[in-house]
Amino acid sequence: MTAGVDSERPGAGAPGGSEAFPGGGEASRGAFEVFRDDWGIPHLRAADALALARAQGYVTALDRAWQLETERHRLLGTSASRLGAEAVDWDRFVRRARLADTARRCFGRLAPETAAWVGAYVDGVNDGLAEGAAQAPEFAAVDLAPGRWESWTPLGVWLSTHILFAGFPTKLWREEVARRLGEDRMTLFATDGPGTAGSNGWLLSGERTASGAPLLAGDPHRFIEAPGVYQQIRLACPEFDVVGLAVPGIPGIAHFGHGGGVAWAITNAMADYQDLYREQLRRTPDGGVEALGPDGWYRAHAHTETIEVAGADPETVEVIETDRGPVIIGGDPGAGEAISLRHPPRVTGELGFDVLPALLRARTVDDLDTALDRWVEPVNVVLAADTAGATLHRVAGHVPVRPYANRLRVVPAEDPAYAWRDGEAVPLPRTEADGPAGIAVMANERGLAAPLGVEFAPPHRARRIRELLGARTDWSPAAMAAVHTDTRLASSRPLLSLLAWAPGLGPAAERLRDRLLRWDRHMDADSTDATLYARLRTDVVHRLAGHPALKGVTGADDPWRSAAYPALFRPWLAAVPRIGYALESLLTVGPLPYEDRLAVVAASAEAVAAAAEETPPGPWGELHRLSPWQALPDLVPDGSDAEAIRPGLAGDHDCVLSTSGVPGVTDLFARGPAARYVWDLARREDSRWVVPFGASGVPGSAHHRDQTPLWARGALVPVVTDWDLLHRTPPHRTPPHRTSHHPEETPAMTAVPEHVAPALRPAVHEQKIEGFGTVRLVPVDPAADAGLLHGWVTEERARFWGMADRTREQVREIYEFVDSLPTHHAYLALRDGVPAALFQTYEPDADPVGECYDVQPGDFGVHLLIAPAEGEGAVKGYTDALLTAFIAHVFSDPAHLRVVVEPDARNEKAIARMVRIGFELGPEIRKPEKTARLAFLTRAALGLA
Repeated sequence: MTAGVDSERPGAGAPGGSEAFPGGGEASRGAFEVFRDDWGIPHLRAADALALARAQGYVTALDRAWQLETERHRLLGTSASRLGAEAVDWDRFVRRARLADTARRCFGRLAPETAAWVGAYVDGVNDGLAEGAAQAPEFAAVDLAPGRWESWTPLGVWLSTHILFAGFPTKLWREEVARRLGEDRMTLFATDGPGTAGSNGWLLSGERTASGAPLLAGDPHRFIEAPGVYQQIRLACPEFDVVGLAVPGIPGIAHFGHGGGVAWAITNAMADYQDLYREQLRRTPDGGVEALGPDGWYRAHAHTETIEVAGADPETVEVIETDRGPVIIGGDPGAGEAISLRHPPRVTGELGFDVLPALLRARTVDDLDTALDRWVEPVNVVLAADTAGATLHRVAGHVPVRPYANRLRVVPAEDPAYAWRDGEAVPLPRTEADGPAGIAVMANERGLAAPLGVEFAPPHRARRIRELLGARTDWSPAAMAAVHTDTRLASSRPLLSLLAWAPGLGPAAERLRDRLLRWDRHMDADSTDATLYARLRTDVVHRLAGHPALKGVTGADDPWRSAAYPALFRPWLAAVPRIGYALESLLTVGPLPYEDRLAVVAASAEAVAAAAEETPPGPWGELHRLSPWQALPDLVPDGSDAEAIRPGLAGDHDCVLSTSGVPGVTDLFARGPAARYVWDLARREDSRWVVPFGASGVPGSAHHRDQTPLWARGALVPVVTDWDLLHRTPPHRTPPHRTSHHPEETPAMTAVPEHVAPALRPAVHEQKIEGFGTVRLVPVDPAADAGLLHGWVTEERARFWGMADRTREQVREIYEFVDSLPTHHAYLALRDGVPAALFQTYEPDADPVGECYDVQPGDFGVHLLIAPAEGEGAVKGYTDALLTAFIAHVFSDPAHLRVVVEPDARNEKAIARMVRIGFELGPEIRKPEKTARLAFLTRAALGLA
């Protein structure tokens, strides 16, 4: 019997017996289920990790099609083709830095199983982009159709997202400071931080929690984009079940996740691992480029690319790469300075993506620690805890071994003293996180990662978090909001101290001084004192910028105006923001004499007091508003009011609630908590999370901005883990923003699509098996299930099924033929909604097998193929449990008196299983495609007669 097909049909070659076999291959295109909670957050369930990766890509394309298209263009350096001239600077940098080529190189170094996993995610993205784009108005606004993702595109998205993360342009700023103010002033503006850094994370051991189990919480503070840079998601298959914050365009959950047994979170380690080299280049007679290295002049790589620009003429860019790395500044040979960038992924071809699937599979802190040993980019501080109480506090990433001077500034390319030591990386610090106080904190401060960097965040946030956490020993997930939203601004002390001693103040300025000295130093949204402080700080920053001691970097020839640097890097060269972020140290140990500092603050107090007399300050939250980055800022997002789009918030750049404006420039902020999370190791379902906008990136959808009000006030959304509390979404039809526990109430869900996921189909049999789960038998849909079935039947362990050499289309044709026969039927067996086996039935007297034995009335033939996701080796009694349901289904029809099977005579494992459960062996029979062994199971043998 050949799946009900005779030898003249495609696929002749019988599937025989009952098999269990591992996954792989086309199984990644198999079935998956999409569930959503009341916030539209996707919960995905699939038969294996590959199918789950495809599901993640598919759902991300539905929810974030425009965001994915934006990221694809950003990594390729083609943004200007749709956004116009304003994107040319980025496109030029990306092409010169060769990010796409680096992504291809890193993809080629992935382990085969990781490459297949990433490829499955890309397949899902490509499957869903057209549908996602049809819902996203941005595509119509710029008359754009979504492009196709390549297998390496996720690695390129990761690179383009993080290439500026380590802040290598700061080395350009230090060079300018050294040149203009002197070598001894190179780090004058460091003050242990660029003040824009603000990610927080903390871990409490069980001794400090109400449950007695660890809690892990925090918030990554990044530039906030709309849609958000993090995607709440759940990924579940038989190997793992993880909730976390994914990066759209990247498979898995890299930064913040809870796998049930273990949870983890990261902050930026502030490590320095990217170097800038000053190159000497010259043009050759044939138009090529030579570079000067330690061994003399040599031929460098050079080629030209064209940047298409919407509404303008195309631009060309020459891409040059030396032995140090791609030239990103200058580069016209013989016409001034050229600077190249060297960073680990370009040098080693490693990005760390092999770690991502290992994180999903981690069950303990030790598993996580082992996986993170292979992490590369970016360099992170990690906190983790597991349900056994183990904790981890470590740095993960690749920091090259080279001279300390490389960390500070641009170094000469031709000097071998500044070369990296090939194949070597700096050992990374690690420790257990449960110290004597049961508290571990990471907040970009100079701490665990101190040996790896130059500039770190000021210690205020870390100290404040420890202070708050140390105040009690009964912490719960709900209580964590008080830490997330704390607004105390410790960095205000130097300015207020100078204000206290400022001489010769007038009456209005004295009233201002008295008022600010009584202020509780909290940057609360309803505080007018916070507004007054911000006004005073802004005025002081501008007066410092005009002081003769700093004129070298703030005058008419300041680095911001330098034509030597691409416009992309000029924000790092702007003096006023640098002064604003370094204000605390400039007012404490800076180049100005103490008397000058007092005079600056006094003058600012007079000016601010006079202005306040005319215009009383409003609440801080009216000025301190979110200003997120959007690829199309002029596109009306969804008709929401201004408060919904740009809410006013509390906080400031040195608060735990690090909503960072640019001191001296603007009170608006674009950097803040890109997500918040609390991972509970006692009960994962008590965990909580929130993002600035919503689960959907589709303007107008119900979940485009529905989390914004909660995010703005510090509230969190419950993490749902009970599948019964979610609703199942037909993945190919339902808009991603539809959420209801009553699908019949949503018109988009009442229409039955042409092809539905297996779990949505009516069952011919349903049975709950104790200790195993609920088994449902649903009819095979040949078109929808062709990929799934092809992946199963072509596996090595399915060789007895007789379809190993069939194509996907041939498999579809076979099951279309089976579906057309009234005597033959094919079913998918679902275990708790996940495809677990292929079950086929036939009437022997209407099948070729009936010609090989004496068919008796009531005989009913079956075939069984176990899916690759599980098997007897993975779950004890797995196949027996499925057979229990299959036989119950067959004998539920009283006309069926005897079950007939015909496994391949060589399939000893299947034959032994049949005997074990009560089948009586019959004779061997010869069929055109195999020699089979008949076996029979009667009602009487089961006590059903």
